[in-house]
Amino acid sequence: MSIPAPRPTSQEWPIAAAMLPFPASQDAPADTWVDHLAEVAYEGFTEVDLTDSWVRPGDLAPSRRAELGDAVAAVGLDPVALSAIRRSVIDPATGEDNLAYSHRTIDAAAALGCRVVSVGLHRPLLPAQRDAFWFWTEQGPVDERDDDTWALAVTRLRELGRHAREVGLVLSLEMYEDTLLGTAESAVRLVHDIGDDAVGLNPDLGNLFRLHRRIENFQSAVEACLPVSNYWHVKSYLRDEDRAAGTVVALPAPMEMGSVSYRTAVRTALEAGYTGPFCVEHYGGDGLSVAARNARYLRRMLAVATGEARASVLDGRGATAGAR
Repeated sequence: MSIPAPRPTSQEWPIAAAMLPFPASQDAPADTWVDHLAEVAYEGFTEVDLTDSWVRPGDLAPSRRAELGDAVAAVGLDPVALSAIRRSVIDPATGEDNLAYSHRTIDAAAALGCRVVSVGLHRPLLPAQRDAFWFWTEQGPVDERDDDTWALAVTRLRELGRHAREVGLVLSLEMYEDTLLGTAESAVRLVHDIGDDAVGLNPDLGNLFRLHRRIENFQSAVEACLPVSNYWHVKSYLRDEDRAAGTVVALPAPMEMGSVSYRTAVRTALEAGYTGPFCVEHYGGDGLSVAARNARYLRRMLAVATGEARASVLDGRGATAGAR
């Protein structure tokens, strides 16, 4: 669950860009890394999530990891987090390898100056998902729900949490459909069963909201999950349901235009005591530009939730600040 920390102002709050929009660049020269990161900084970001679909720091030789750190520093970004994607430690085929990879990732994150490592229980996309226009429209792997699988998840994630705490990091567990982190109830229970203050949720509820099936209420899930959350991937979708026909459509959208209210969600999060970083994401099109738009929107919503917007208007110093 969240480690108590002073609440930042809306302008100080760490809001990182995910590196999802960039191609896999593990073996690229350091100049390519600088080019990619400079695009992030040019969009106005001061923080970055070193998403491992871009570069896997845990698999870099020490000299290359130092080059990555130099690239981040060269453009003035703060590597607030490292997200390890689709490396489930309970994957029936690769769980042990993924556990070892996650330990390497934690060590690499600490060496790079990160504060959060985000992991999940989602597995690599299946062929039908890779072939689909939007991968979430096809069924992916499903975790077993038996006691042995649950116990294995608790044991291995607790092990990672202990490692993270020892090197000065927190571990965040990303929510994702059809995993043990696939519902608010299950995700919160898993955090409680792990029982380590260095382990909390990454309530990436966009992963669930986009599904072409019946879903739990977004705001209810926020209320349940944010009290035990320490990092938050945020994104939004336009969603339409025709229950008579049995059809659902969900398409990526900027956060202010999606079908859920992050104005309400952010206020709920802060009322629950959330002080962790955010990471803005977007799939499709110019994902980085939409992520930058999401970051600006999020800062406005943080100003509203902290009371800064009200104070600014009443002081006569920014009645139209939110329009800029």
